[in-house]
Order: sequence, then structure tokens, then C-alpha cells
Amino acid sequence: MVIRELVLECPTYVVLPMKTKKDKKISINLNTYRNLHYLVESKAKKLFKEIMRKQLEGIEIQTPVEVSYKVFKASNRRLDKMNVISITSKYLMDAITEFGCWEDDDDTNIKKEILLPTEIDKNYPRVVVEIRSI
Repeated sequence: MVIRELVLECPTYVVLPMKTKKDKKISINLNTYRNLHYLVESKAKKLFKEIMRKQLEGIEIQTPVEVSYKVFKASNRRLDKMNVISITSKYLMDAITEFGCWEDDDDTNIKKEILLPTEIDKNYPRVVVEIRSI
């Protein structure tokens, strides 16, 4: 099914199951990404992709597109939204490409990226990503 507009809800963290310790909460942001061991980061990316699978499988996105990002944070604490959006975007665009929703996530397909103002949602923190064909 070819679509021209798609709204996705992405998690702000994933929880990696551990065998002998307490499960590990991994925030999807640049600060965490740059400090993780590469094997842990790889597991977090795979888990993020699996979470996004049901929203993406069987979809074909008509390119080129513009992409908008809106962060819903869990508290009133200060947030550098680019730290969240940068890794969310990387993980999501790679997942969209891997699931065959478009050919590639390069600049011939993604023409414009828009950052919307952050809002607070204490019960359901997330990043809402809207992809629209142009």
C-alpha cells in the first residue's frame, strides 16, 4: 500500500531484558548513545526497530518527503530536544529503510525536516514523527 502521509509514535526509551541483573532502561538520546558500549547500543537499536515494526510493515511511502518531529517529554525538566530527535531520527529512518518502506533515507528522499515545539505528557512520553510526501 503506497501512502502519502504517515504519523508514527516512537518511544523515548527501550528496556533491555537482562539475564542476571535488573532490566536496563536505555534512553533514546545522543547523550546515552555516545556513552553506550557498542553491543548494548546495537541491542537498543534492534529493540527500537521491533517496537516500530507494527507501525511500518507493509507500507510504502511515496518519496520525496518532509518529516516533522514533536517531542512529548515526561516532566517539566529542561530538555535539549535535538539530543532526543537526532537518535530517534537515526533509528527510525534506518528502520523505515530496512522494512522497505522506501529505497533509502538519503537527502534525495528526505527533503525537509521540521522540529515542532516540545510538550509535556507525564503519562506517555514519546516522539511523534509525521512523514508527508511532497
